[in-house]
Amino acid sequence: MAELEHNDMSSDNDSGDDWEENNEDDCQNILCLFCTETVNGFSSALRHIEHSHKFDLCDFVQKHIHDTYSYIKLINFIRRKEISPEQLSTLDIEAWNKDEYLRPIVEDDPWLMYDVEDLISIKDMNEEREVRQIDDSIIVPIAEYEETKRTIRSLKSQLRECEETCFLVRQQMDEMREKAQKLILGDDLDEKEKNASANSSNADEGYFNTYSHFAIHHEMLNDKKRTESYRDALLTNSNKFHDCVMLDVGCGTGILSMFAAKSGCRKVISVDQSDVIYHAMDIVRENNLSDIITLKRGRLEDISIGVEKVDAIISEWMGYFLLFEGMLDTVIYARDHYLTPGGTILPNRCTISIVGSGDTKRYIDLVDYWSNVYGFKMSCMKAEALREPSIEICNVDDLITSTAEIQAFDLYKVTTDCINFSSPFTLNVKKTGSLTAIIGYFDIFFDLENPVHFSTGPYSTPTHWKQTVFSLSEPISITEGEVINGTLVCRRHCKDIRGLMVVIHIKNFSQTYFLD
Repeated sequence: MAELEHNDMSSDNDSGDDWEENNEDDCQNILCLFCTETVNGFSSALRHIEHSHKFDLCDFVQKHIHDTYSYIKLINFIRRKEISPEQLSTLDIEAWNKDEYLRPIVEDDPWLMYDVEDLISIKDMNEEREVRQIDDSIIVPIAEYEETKRTIRSLKSQLRECEETCFLVRQQMDEMREKAQKLILGDDLDEKEKNASANSSNADEGYFNTYSHFAIHHEMLNDKKRTESYRDALLTNSNKFHDCVMLDVGCGTGILSMFAAKSGCRKVISVDQSDVIYHAMDIVRENNLSDIITLKRGRLEDISIGVEKVDAIISEWMGYFLLFEGMLDTVIYARDHYLTPGGTILPNRCTISIVGSGDTKRYIDLVDYWSNVYGFKMSCMKAEALREPSIEICNVDDLITSTAEIQAFDLYKVTTDCINFSSPFTLNVKKTGSLTAIIGYFDIFFDLENPVHFSTGPYSTPTHWKQTVFSLSEPISITEGEVINGTLVCRRHCKDIRGLMVVIHIKNFSQTYFLD
């Protein structure tokens, strides 16, 4: 290859920088390898390819070219075939490593005046010239600056993953410790288990006490989409429930039990642990249904319902994000202990889905707000604000991705471990902007002869469940047509049986949320 030398007429005082400038000026009007544009100088030609064609030629050469002849063949192959960078990226060395490509396509092609080492050294020189000033005193090459930023993002992601792993390991260690103690101590642990059971009952008592208040029942009954879906499932399929025995798990005011009675059930057993059941008794009497509906107060797991088997189980057990504070465990217990083979569960199927939101105003109001509160920084509050998802009705105009179903539950088959899952997902970007939150919601299905379905999603009639908003700590820039891959991990909270830990991994972002 030709070697560039100093002009003999140049002054002895010429600096190395002058040599570098002359080095570039020696090659004028270089024709781009991938288009008809002519660029002044070889360094500029490399930058043109990288910026205009989004292709790092030097990186490609480093990976695929190991000698001068292969480099010559590659340049002539690109010229002759008029290959694009996208096409070139899919090929390997066999495509151009043929002697026919040793003949130049462009006479005195400047690209052939350099070898592989020249190419790499010019790229390095370009990168050293591009610098970033971090503060008043430190200047670093821009490549080093960008690499440092990538490293920091990677380390942050690894830290979050480690936090999640530690959380799960602690949970597993607690479970193993309990099993080991029981194995070693045997009967001596019975009293401790009774105390633990009492503590669990106390926790449940706090949960059920919330259902003793009037307002929550008014809100649920006033949710027409929720209540009418249960009513329609029963009454439009009354032929299926005629003369059957039905168990209502978590009956509340008894509205579903009364719908069941009207559908033709011979007997309805209604169970609830909260004090609202005493009001339900009055309601049942007021509607002259005491001969059909029997109400029982207590945890289903702790009481006798008076029959060995039931023909159907109905329950409005769902919580926010479907699983938070839900009674799914009790419904599964009812299924395994009381449902006759071939019996019916209402509802019998449900799904959890997500969609991406680009509501930047909400992000500024709720997340970025803590950066400046009346002139004071309260950045430490941002983590707490993000830790717990919010429950709200989302504006469909702010949704900027497709929806993705991340989990499906068949209530005839699921176990109590179904709450622990890890689901990969794909979101297609519909609108260029900033991804600021992941929105979670669920759908409910009554797969009967006359099927009934309702959704708690943002595109449907609002329900009292609204949507669950997982805010991102920093907005993620996304482009229309882009495909985003991620994973959502859901785990039962180790200290709160009705709580959840949710981890969202998306792009280089990872964040943990707690519903507790």
